[in-house]
Amino acid sequence: MSAVGGFGRPFAFVLVLFILLVIILSTFII
Repeated sequence: MSAVGGFGRPFAFVLVLFILLVIILSTFII
Protein backbone atom coordinates (compact mmCIF):
# COMPACT_ATOMS: atom_id res chain seq x y z
CA MET A 1 0.00 0.00 0.00
CA SER A 2 1.56 3.26 -1.13
CA ALA A 3 0.68 6.61 0.41
CA VAL A 4 0.47 8.12 -3.09
CA GLY A 5 -3.14 8.34 -4.26
CA GLY A 6 -4.47 7.63 -0.79
CA PHE A 7 -6.86 10.58 -0.95
CA GLY A 8 -7.19 10.29 -4.73
CA ARG A 9 -8.92 6.93 -4.64
CA PRO A 10 -11.14 6.71 -1.55
CA PHE A 11 -13.64 4.60 -3.49
CA ALA A 12 -11.03 1.88 -4.11
CA PHE A 13 -10.27 1.73 -0.37
CA VAL A 14 -13.97 1.45 0.49
CA LEU A 15 -14.40 -1.23 -2.17
CA VAL A 16 -11.59 -3.31 -0.66
CA LEU A 17 -13.12 -2.99 2.82
CA PHE A 18 -16.51 -4.04 1.43
CA ILE A 19 -15.01 -7.12 -0.25
CA LEU A 20 -13.21 -8.11 2.96
CA LEU A 21 -16.44 -7.68 4.91
CA VAL A 22 -18.32 -9.92 2.46
CA ILE A 23 -15.61 -12.59 2.70
CA ILE A 24 -15.70 -12.53 6.52
CA LEU A 25 -19.50 -12.75 6.57
CA SER A 26 -19.38 -15.62 4.07
CA THR A 27 -16.97 -17.59 6.27
CA PHE A 28 -19.30 -17.12 9.27
CA ILE A 29 -22.42 -18.09 7.31
CA ILE A 30 -20.93 -21.16 5.64
